[in-house]
Amino acid sequence: MDLEAIRQKGQVILKGLDFPDGELSILIVDDNRIAELNREYLKREGPTNVIAFSMMDGPFSDLTPNLLGDVVISVETAVREGNRAGIGLEERFMQLLIHGILHIFGYDHEKSEKEAEEMEKKSVELLKLIGLQENSCGGV
Repeated sequence: MDLEAIRQKGQVILKGLDFPDGELSILIVDDNRIAELNREYLKREGPTNVIAFSMMDGPFSDLTPNLLGDVVISVETAVREGNRAGIGLEERFMQLLIHGILHIFGYDHEKSEKEAEEMEKKSVELLKLIGLQENSCGGV
């Protein structure tokens, strides 16, 4: 993966969310590590594709207002999902990055169908902004 391209596209995404000075950590891990994080922080078993940890809310959010949070992506899961959808790793990775960033910004597709639709609409908008088509994986 081209890490510089990921950084540049990440900046475009943050500008598209009207947060051009935002700071974001992107952690690329394997299925074992994301399964550990999934169990520890979300109380869910097994690997997942992406987990987001927001720093925008909570008692310390005012200390570093530009620090948005962390997005953790399992590259192994991204490869599998991309293969199933017939897309490359970079494209699937960017879909997952957008999904994680939107969670950091408060979008939550698990709350209601309306919020899921809003999140999908914003995902499509951001994908187009970085030169990709609509989500080819049928949601994240």
